[in-house]
Amino acid sequence: MISDELGKQLHDRATRGETLTAEEQARLESWYAVQDSAEMKVLGLAEKEETASTLKAQVDAALAQLAAVTQRIQELAAENDALRREIAALRRQVPSLVSP
Repeated sequence: MISDELGKQLHDRATRGETLTAEEQARLESWYAVQDSAEMKVLGLAEKEETASTLKAQVDAALAQLAAVTQRIQELAAENDALRREIAALRRQVPSLVSP
């Protein structure tokens, strides 16, 4: 493994179009591999944070949906109670309508 400073120097030279020896090129490729590995680790952590954020957003959405459904159920229960009272009142009126 080469030092970070040497890797940066070789990278700088290569990107400026300078010709590297076979040994320098091999060292640069090794340095690139180390850099790629480090970057993948960082991205892996970022990916986990993104996953946690995504899950939190999904939970928040599910809770909002649950609250909406709960409110609708409460509204339907109130409507059902009102209809039951109305039906009971109509049943009380039916015998008086049928009697002579």
